[in-house]
Amino acid sequence: MTTPGMKHPTDVLIIGAGITGLMAASQLAARGLTVTLLDKGRGVGGRMATRRVGPGRADHGAQFFTVRHPTFLEWVDRWHNQNLIFQWSTGWSDGSLGQSPPDGHPRFAVHGGMTNLSKRLAADLKEQGGSLHTDTRVTALSVDRGGWHVQSERGEIWTSRAVVITTPVPQGLALLDAGKAQLAIDQRIALETVRYAPCLCALIWVDGKVGLPNPGALQQPLHTVAWIADNRRKGISPEATILTLHGEPAWSEANFTASDDALQAHFLEELQPWLNVAAHVQEIQIMRWRYALPVQLYPERFLRANGLPPLYFGGDAFGAPRVEGAVLSGLAIGEALADQIALV
Repeated sequence: MTTPGMKHPTDVLIIGAGITGLMAASQLAARGLTVTLLDKGRGVGGRMATRRVGPGRADHGAQFFTVRHPTFLEWVDRWHNQNLIFQWSTGWSDGSLGQSPPDGHPRFAVHGGMTNLSKRLAADLKEQGGSLHTDTRVTALSVDRGGWHVQSERGEIWTSRAVVITTPVPQGLALLDAGKAQLAIDQRIALETVRYAPCLCALIWVDGKVGLPNPGALQQPLHTVAWIADNRRKGISPEATILTLHGEPAWSEANFTASDDALQAHFLEELQPWLNVAAHVQEIQIMRWRYALPVQLYPERFLRANGLPPLYFGGDAFGAPRVEGAVLSGLAIGEALADQIALV
């Protein structure tokens, strides 16, 4: 438990308990450092997000991940051996009549939903002695006696030797601005070039048959709704047919502030060709991801701030996008920061 107004010391404080923060925390805890993770959400995982809809569930952020880097392959093999993940497909149809999914990189998903992988990493971290606080919104970062002073919306205060920011870059920069902690000008400019595309999402509970092509997902990047997936056929929602629909980036940007009613109507219109005439929509939820897809990356796995106490930025906008990029960023931060602290 934390107490407002009382300072809580830690070696490393990580803002953002998505998979980048969790991977960095695991590496740091394994090196004997005390680690505290803070996240504004009610749970861990960030965009590795699974949500209950009616009697079923749906992945509404990341839908799957692929492997290209040997370091990530080692972790994927480990998770597969632990029965945490499974291979869903090697590609998706674009809806063309009679087309089969292409033979490409294996697409992996998580048993029970994408968030379960993050929950497992969080449980492992607690066994290592790490501390995790969800529903905790950080409001400012400031330099304090050669370290960091971190304050939450509820008035909780942490002091740390080092800080890792894994939130979307604009949110991290806003925290530094609030605490009047100044990055070197060249580094500030480099981070301000990072760009993200938003994503509008619909989660739809359907009673009846949905005729998506095998393996229960459709990728159509030239449509306003670029992704449709059946979470029941995916294997994570045996109780009910819950569909995930993702808007294409430009359409999502243009319609991000549209009303839920207008968005529901559009998603349902795009879904209609795949619904059996007897199918009935029981419920629809609209979700908005402001920072869904990095479209302008920082070229390295992380940015280490110059002229400040140890401060690292990382995430899926650093080095490579998506789940693989996020994992590799977290691993690189953990190794580099542990080495840096060991030299102090």
